[in-house]
Amino acid sequence: MLKTGILNPALNSLLSRVRHTNTLVIADRGFPFWPTIETVDLTLIDNIPTVLNVLLAIRPNFLIGRASMAEEFLKHNTAETQAQFTAALEGIHLDFEPHISFKKRVPNAVGLIRTADTTQYANLILESA
Repeated sequence: MLKTGILNPALNSLLSRVRHTNTLVIADRGFPFWPTIETVDLTLIDNIPTVLNVLLAIRPNFLIGRASMAEEFLKHNTAETQAQFTAALEGIHLDFEPHISFKKRVPNAVGLIRTADTTQYANLILESA
């Protein structure tokens, strides 16, 4: 029985299948559903869990080479929210791109983790190192 780390079996399974240069999406609650990629839905109630909760939970055992977010995140969120994401992604190259371009890359991901985050444009594409 697992005692620490990620305890959700579906999430563990998804994470274990991401390989070098594969991508993984962590999305907010309003992000579109893609039937072509595996989705692990962790939503419970508003903001439990958030994108940041999931990111911080997987970071210890998930090697991230780079991350991408929608540039709209910068326009719609406070400096404090932006700083929280910057801190959570410390040491990882972060790119910003138009949300429409961001969404076009999602179907190429190994999977998507859906959160209950209500932060606007708080979606991440993580590329494994």
